[in-house]
Order: sequence, then C-alpha cells, then structure tokens
Amino acid sequence: MSRKCDLTGKSAQVGHKVSHSNRKTKRRFLPNLINVTLQSDALSQSVKLRISANALKSVDHRGGLDAFLIKAKDADLSPKALEIKRKLAKKLAAV
Repeated sequence: MSRKCDLTGKSAQVGHKVSHSNRKTKRRFLPNLINVTLQSDALSQSVKLRISANALKSVDHRGGLDAFLIKAKDADLSPKALEIKRKLAKKLAAV
C-alpha cells in the first residue's frame, strides 16, 4: 500500500535530519494518513478511503465528500476516488 492520500495526492517528501553538529542525513517526511469511512449523500453509500488528516479537514470545510470530489482535480485523485467521482457526476447529470 502506497503512502499517498487518496483524495489530495499528498505523498512522502524527502529532506534532511540535521543533528546538533549540523550533520545532515536523509529522512522521509510521511503524510498523516488515516483510514476513514465517508458518506456520499448523492450516491447514498459509504466509502472507505485512506486519506490524510489535512484532506479530512478539507472535506469537512467544503461540505462533505460530494462537494470535495466535484471541485477536485482528476490528476490528484486515486483510481478508487476517480470511480466515485464518475458515479457522482453521472448521478448528478441524471437529476
């Protein structure tokens, strides 16, 4: 399982760990990923995703999973999230 957020595409970054003597060694900064189940109002189903805590905050701020997916870029989304976005667009177009 990759260490990448399903909604925002946030992944691990590389940097330096700097000691007191200013010696630099490589390290990874990992995103704060959590497993959540989000409810889609339009599709009337729940979806399990592995997203960052920052993405969860953004989903709440935008007003739910449906509103977040509508505004999200396709390039940032995982294949699972893209499938949900396509179903959502299809459902909203039918209404």
